[in-house]
Amino acid sequence: MTQEERAILRSYRLEQANAALRDAELLVYHQGSAIGVINRAYYAMFYATLALLQDRPSLPSKHSGVITLFDVDIVKAGILPKHLSKSLHRAFDFRQESDYKATATVDMAIAQEILTDAQEFVQAIKTTLFSSK
Repeated sequence: MTQEERAILRSYRLEQANAALRDAELLVYHQGSAIGVINRAYYAMFYATLALLQDRPSLPSKHSGVITLFDVDIVKAGILPKHLSKSLHRAFDFRQESDYKATATVDMAIAQEILTDAQEFVQAIKTTLFSSK
């Protein structure tokens, strides 16, 4: 993949992250489901992570692999702070539980916390990407 193709894909992933954040914010505003808020907030973080990792030779096919790569290549390298990794893991865990556990219940307070974390997370990645250009 060329640098230009990577830049296009990075931009597309950031657009996805922004759209997912807007969706989560609209769900909160219109009193949608907590599960929906968590899903969209997590995906905002995931898409932003993919944008940040776009220059890697290859990306894992599973979410857990992408998260591990973020932890190793970004957090352990000191590019972004550790609390962002914790936010990503928390959002992933709640998204997994709410999507796959039949009896999952999540309240809106937790969903709003995860949304706030996602907003900070996406902004930190944008700042990192744009400051390195």
